[in-house]
Amino acid sequence: MRFMVLVKANAESEAGNPPSTELLEAMTKYNEELVKAGVLLAADGLHPSSNGARVRFSGTQRTVIDGPFAETKELIAGYWIFDVKSLQEAIEWVRRAPNPTGEESEIEIRQVFEADDFGDNLTPELREREERLRNRT
Repeated sequence: MRFMVLVKANAESEAGNPPSTELLEAMTKYNEELVKAGVLLAADGLHPSSNGARVRFSGTQRTVIDGPFAETKELIAGYWIFDVKSLQEAIEWVRRAPNPTGEESEIEIRQVFEADDFGDNLTPELREREERLRNRT
């Protein structure tokens, strides 16, 4: 099972302030543990929302909204993607993570859809096309 682990942004990350050397050291050590355990598939920090954009969809219309975005608590500062056996295992790994801000913070864990989760809606043809895309990426 794959899980996306989302590190919520705060005022510091949204200001573009880099993490301290101490936090970078702790995160690197944690990431090394994840790699050694065969859990980590990907991990990255994200630039602040002021460097980003959103695209809003309304029917066939597309509207681009430039950052920054107002609700910091709803923004993401970084992520991991874990490959584990269960949500409980993902939770156990996150409980071992360094506090990303050193103060009040939150990390969200969300399961990634797998092909079988789509049932009959993912036809054999669509499944084959999806597998070809994954193999190419």
